[in-house]
Amino acid sequence: MDKIKQNHLNFTIQSKLKWCFLVISCILLFPASLYAQSGMSRDSTEYILANSPAFSIYKDNYFITGTALGEEPSKYNSDIKFQFSFKQRLQNKPVFAGSYLYLTYTQKSFWDVYQASSPFTETNYNPGLMLAKPIYKDDKVRSMLMLSIEHESNGRDSIYSRSWNYIGINYSHHFSSRIRASLKLVIPFGLKDNPDLLKYNGLAEWQFTWDIKKEKLVLDIIGRKSAEWNTKGSLMTTISFRPSPRRNLYWTLQWYQGYSESLIDYRESTNMLRVGLMFKPSFFRFY
Repeated sequence: MDKIKQNHLNFTIQSKLKWCFLVISCILLFPASLYAQSGMSRDSTEYILANSPAFSIYKDNYFITGTALGEEPSKYNSDIKFQFSFKQRLQNKPVFAGSYLYLTYTQKSFWDVYQASSPFTETNYNPGLMLAKPIYKDDKVRSMLMLSIEHESNGRDSIYSRSWNYIGINYSHHFSSRIRASLKLVIPFGLKDNPDLLKYNGLAEWQFTWDIKKEKLVLDIIGRKSAEWNTKGSLMTTISFRPSPRRNLYWTLQWYQGYSESLIDYRESTNMLRVGLMFKPSFFRFY
């Protein structure tokens, strides 16, 4: 019976991944001129990139808690997950071909706060160095092209060590003031601790963002697909509500389904629903 349930879950993940990859591909390939022209001017973009605070939010920062779906909630299948992420602009002027240089850092932790002694199950560390180049059309910023070199590990040794390095190529496009999509391709190296990671994590990540109500209600979908022809992959869906326009604070609901939510258990499929608080980047998203 458990095997039947697992096969059904795998089929569901595969179907959703295929559908979402189809949708994102259509969006990326569809002529941008058919969407609303709402990009910021070149002068405004360059001024903000050069004069905004050098230290700022990179990816979403959040603090959420929840439990596994399809199971009775308990202290063993419930946790707190939190992430903080920042970027530091290293030069106020472009360093190469109109590209700005950033140091980036993202840290994601899983905290079994409901168990005795409240141990941290896993923390993943992701430092990087990134070149970000705005792309303009009709003197309006429409897209961002990013080239990065990154390391990700869990800081542990022996049989618990998980780490890899990669070169990332990320293209992010604003189709309108409310619709954004990005595609990140990775070239991995340094996989000796976990040579089969790509079977679960994949070589590409896509993200689709829809401001259902501008600066009020946001839907984010992030998907990954295994580098092989199988059902392994992941889908993370987040819906966030901003109660006050004066504060960059959102109430958020996140559903993660699939593999590689954490490095330590990248071979295990999870199905977690969590709720909590989130802080989002206030300017052009770099991923």
